Amino acid sequence: MRRIDLHTHSTASDGCLTPTELVERASRLGLAALALTDHDTVAGLDEARAAASRVGLELIAGCELSVIWPVGFMHLLGLFLPERPEKLMAAMDHLMARRHDRNRRIVDKLNGLGLELTYDEVQAIAGEGSVGRPHLALAMQARGYVADVEQAFQEYLGTRGRAYVPKDQFTPEQALAALKAEGATTVLAHPFSLRATGRVLENKVRKLKDLGLDGLECLYPEHSPDQTREYLRLAGKLDLAVTGGSDYHGAAVKPDIELGSGGGDLELPYAMLDALRERRARQGLPV
Repeated sequence: MRRIDLHTHSTASDGCLTPTELVERASRLGLAALALTDHDTVAGLDEARAAASRVGLELIAGCELSVIWPVGFMHLLGLFLPERPEKLMAAMDHLMARRHDRNRRIVDKLNGLGLELTYDEVQAIAGEGSVGRPHLALAMQARGYVADVEQAFQEYLGTRGRAYVPKDQFTPEQALAALKAEGATTVLAHPFSLRATGRVLENKVRKLKDLGLDGLECLYPEHSPDQTREYLRLAGKLDLAVTGGSDYHGAAVKPDIELGSGGGDLELPYAMLDALRERRARQGLPV
């Protein structure tokens, strides 16, 4: 089976591998296609395109937008972005400027809790990518304040953590409009994160579809078998595309997740990508 992965991250956001390293790893693992979907940025796509062309891997240009949501959290994937999504990039740049302030406030809160840490240390870990909470967690781990990234989030950086600071985000309407304006295929990532099931989930997803949602990420490492069945049923009922991805970040952030296979049993056939292209063709979008 020709395998794909439609949800991955690089050092352009909070992944551990550069876009080139990510593409090369996907090639070594035998993947036929890969979507790079960094958080709230498209900064890694040019490098990924060049690497994919060199190794003969099919690259799907994408991103993952963080969205305001009252319970749990919502992320929206945009797939098949154009080479220069200018309007989307402008919106992302505005958010990123606000988030630099947020990251500094988190560092200040950590300092106030007795954890000596500088923003320069965090930026050094992020490199040229945008700074995110995983970079803060890795800086804390390097200092010996926590054993791993998970502990950092549980005790300090997560929504119930002692140093948590909310970040500026798109509304669902803004995110979907920004992605659709670029001709992207829009996908609700890991639906379990909405913390809704049954009729409540269906109503929420139906409203998102009315705003421009195209698909559901039904196949995901953290979904239980029952959740996967529910999301597949819902996608069929609402005529939404079925997608899947590992949400690969790299060993330092998600050590148990591998490209293409997730925790070991994720199977994402190339036929899934064919179906997305057929849907886009019916919508009159480039494939």
